[in-house]
Amino acid sequence: MKKSSFVALVMGTISGMLFALGMCMAMLPEWNAFTQGIIFGCVGIVLGLITLFVWRKMEKKVPFKISGKGVLTIVVGIVGALLLGVGMCFVMVWEKMVVGIIVGIVGIITLISLIPIINGFKD
Repeated sequence: MKKSSFVALVMGTISGMLFALGMCMAMLPEWNAFTQGIIFGCVGIVLGLITLFVWRKMEKKVPFKISGKGVLTIVVGIVGALLLGVGMCFVMVWEKMVVGIIVGIVGIITLISLIPIINGFKD
């Protein structure tokens, strides 16, 4: 394993754990730690972004270039993840099974549409 991959693995794991713990703290009212959870979540996101920049620097890759395809990919990914999450909320929290399944399937289809967006079509 390359040193850059190991560093990215460790930093990514720590940032993911901080983000997940922060979201649990913020979303579970029994913990009474909403503000602390938001802080933990934000620290996790910032550490994740730092991880990305550190890994790219260690791999000697050029900084990010903003393109239409990149923006479209991010937007479609966010919309798909949100649709899937809302569908799960409909089913598990609001007990609306049919609507939740339909919204979740639309979210899954949206996420699957990322494959041709990222890879394109090949003959």
